[in-house]
Amino acid sequence: MAIYDFAVIGGGLVGLATARALLERFPGKTLLLLEKETSWASHQSGHNSGVLHSGIYYRPGTLRAKLGREGRARMVAFCREHGIAHDVCGKVIVATEERELPLLDNLLKRGQDNQLEVRIIDQRELREIEPHVAGLRAIHVPATGIADYRGVAAQLVKLCQDRGADLKLGTRMLRQSAQGGIVTLETSAGEFQASYVVTCGGLHADRLALQAGAQVDARIVPFRGEYFHLNPAKRGLVRNLIYPVPNPDFPFLGVHFTRMIDGDIHCGPNAVFTLSREGYRKVDVNVRDAWEAITFPGFQKLAAKNWRMGFDEIVRSFSKERFVKTLQRLIPEIQSSDLSPAPAGVRAQALTPAGGLVDDFLIVAGPRSLHVCNAPSPAATASLSIGDEIALRVESALS
Repeated sequence: MAIYDFAVIGGGLVGLATARALLERFPGKTLLLLEKETSWASHQSGHNSGVLHSGIYYRPGTLRAKLGREGRARMVAFCREHGIAHDVCGKVIVATEERELPLLDNLLKRGQDNQLEVRIIDQRELREIEPHVAGLRAIHVPATGIADYRGVAAQLVKLCQDRGADLKLGTRMLRQSAQGGIVTLETSAGEFQASYVVTCGGLHADRLALQAGAQVDARIVPFRGEYFHLNPAKRGLVRNLIYPVPNPDFPFLGVHFTRMIDGDIHCGPNAVFTLSREGYRKVDVNVRDAWEAITFPGFQKLAAKNWRMGFDEIVRSFSKERFVKTLQRLIPEIQSSDLSPAPAGVRAQALTPAGGLVDDFLIVAGPRSLHVCNAPSPAATASLSIGDEIALRVESALS
C-alpha cells in the first residue's frame, strides 16, 4: 500500500485551502484529500452568505482577527487572478436605537484596532449609501464584499489536481490510528496510510480530532441559520450589505441583508439550536447529534444562561411575522409578502465544558496530526490564510 506524505480530511474551503498550501510548501510530496460527500464544499462552505468579511468584529490579537484581515486581501487577489466572481461593495453596520450607539462606538474602535479603514457616518450619508435604511448612525466598512465561494472551491480543487493530489469524494472516515510514524485511515472506501494527517471536519471537527487521539475539551454544537429571499421586485430596497449592531453576548451577527453574487438578496440568518449537525430543515433530527449536544455540560450551561435569547430565536424560526419585524428595524418598508423561503445553513460552534463560546479559530495537535476544531466566520474569507497557517504549523511539527 502506498503511503502518502499528507492526508487532509474534509473538502470544504478550509480543507481545500490547506491541501493547496501543503502542496505549495512541500513541493514533490504526495497528498490525499478525503471528503465524505459526493461534491466539494457541501456544508458550511456552500451554505454561507457569500460575504468577504473585513475582520471588524474579531478581538484584536486573535487568529480570527489576523487571518481574517489578511485572508480577505488574499481572497480578493485569488478571485481576481482566477476570474472568480466577486465584488468589494462595502457594508454598513446600523444603530437603530440610542442604546446601540455606545456599542457602535466600541465596534468602531475594534475595527480601528484591527487596522481597518472604518468610519462613523450620519443619517444623511447612510441614506446616500442605502436609501431605504432607517438608522441613527452607522459604521461604513468599505473593505467588505461578496464572492462566489463555490467557484473558489472549484478552483482550489483544480489547483490541487494540477499538483498531483489524489482527491476522493464519497469517502467517510471510520477510524484513525497512528503507529510507527504512520497514520492508518480506515474509511468507507477502504484503508489509506499517510505520514501526517490534517482534519478540517467543520460540523464534525471535534469527532475527527478525538478519533485521531487528540486532546480536545471543546465540542461542536450546531446552530441553524434560516434565510428568506427578497422577491425580485423589491431588490431595489437593498444595494449591498446591511447589518445591525451585533449583541456582544451572542456569537452571531444578527439578522441582516446580503446581496449575493448572483444578484439575489438574502435576509437573515437567525441562529437556532438544531437537533442534527446537518439539520438544514426544522424536521431534521439525528439522535446521536442531539444526545451529544444536550448532555454536554457546556451546552447546558450556555442554554441556562441564554434561555430567553434562545427562546426568541426559536419563536422567530416558526413565526415569519417576528422575523419580518426584526428586518423592519433596518428597512421599515419590508413586508411579509416581499419574502420567500431560502435554503438554510448550519454553523458549527465550538463550546467549552464551562459553557463558553470558543471565539477564535482552534487548531489542536494530535499524534502525527493537526486538527481544525473551530473555524467559524470568517473562515471562508480567511480560508487561504488558514491553509497557510496550518502548513506552517505542519512544517514546524515535522522539523
